[in-house]
Amino acid sequence: MYLLYFILWVIFNGKITLEICLFGLVIAAVVFAFTCKFMDYSIQKEKRVIRNCFKFLHYCGVLIKEIVKANFTAIHLILTEKEEVEPVLVSFQSDMKTPVGRALLANAITLTPGTITVTMEGSEYVVHCLDESLAEGMDDSVFVKLLSDMEKD
Repeated sequence: MYLLYFILWVIFNGKITLEICLFGLVIAAVVFAFTCKFMDYSIQKEKRVIRNCFKFLHYCGVLIKEIVKANFTAIHLILTEKEEVEPVLVSFQSDMKTPVGRALLANAITLTPGTITVTMEGSEYVVHCLDESLAEGMDDSVFVKLLSDMEKD
């Protein structure tokens, strides 16, 4: 974050001189100290964010893969006339600790075609599934595992 403040200082000044760099180092340090003291920020949190950045990119890749798979499943359910679609409401508990983790899980479920998160109260989810086959393994899905792994750090 300190480096980001310094880079912004140099960009806003529009040129690089020794004087601008020295003032930028001091001003970036003051702003960084202010951020740490009054905005509940720390270097440990920054390290955690950097570690989780790669995990989040992996999560996004898995999310895209699951969306594509669910698209083909939903298309199959719609186009085949042999199967009877049986919508179902599924209720399950998750062990997500943070509100961000719970919200990411609910959004991942909703983004996946054929499923919609109806309600989320605390750690309890109610999900509408287009078919019973889509409801299987919802409480221990790949999303739950990846988000739990991100929360551990």
